[in-house]
Amino acid sequence: MRAGIVIFPGTNRERDIALALRQVTGRKPDVLWHRDTELPQGMDLVVLAGGFSYGDYLRCGAMAAQSPIMRAVKEFAAKGGHVLGVCNGFQILCEAGMLPGALLRNASLRFLSMDCHMRVERADTPFTNRFQRGQVFRATMAHGDGNYFADDATLDRLEGEGLVALRYTTPAGEVTAAANRNGSARNIAGIYSPNLRVLGLMPHPENQVDPLIDGTDGLPLFESLAASFATA
Repeated sequence: MRAGIVIFPGTNRERDIALALRQVTGRKPDVLWHRDTELPQGMDLVVLAGGFSYGDYLRCGAMAAQSPIMRAVKEFAAKGGHVLGVCNGFQILCEAGMLPGALLRNASLRFLSMDCHMRVERADTPFTNRFQRGQVFRATMAHGDGNYFADDATLDRLEGEGLVALRYTTPAGEVTAAANRNGSARNIAGIYSPNLRVLGLMPHPENQVDPLIDGTDGLPLFESLAASFATA
């Protein structure tokens, strides 16, 4: 699997993503600069990592969504390429119109830095085939604008088409208000594009990929991608 990680001014989680990808592929991912206008040939996966692109001015991800490389990322996705957006990357995907909805200020109006639990809503996608449907795993949230919002029609469509990827739950898998720390609509933690090849999520699975550093709960997401391309 050949993967690339886009670097915007203010991106700060690219090394964590790179370590996770290298662990499952044995290959160092490409570094893609925000001013690039083309992606390297043979790219399988593009990752928009977490951070504070452009200092989160205007709206989180709004300026990064206008960067030159995003036109190439959109074309890549339109041709069936796989794109993963984590935290600020999810915000960028929404601002770029690649995923519906928006990420608003957390309901508490406070920056949240803590563990959360997410339930895998389906296990038949390139990002989740190493999970079980309904499996709950732990990840780390670190955001001030992670409150997913969309109108009711969009939310109903996401639900009806099976495009809700992950949902905030208790460790037992229960969908509760208390488990939904940022106030996201319907406890949504991540969503897919209609072809299931673009995933945006707020928590950081790359934090949990090493048994010596906070466990391996997030590793199956990266193993899923590696397995998908190994059998492609």
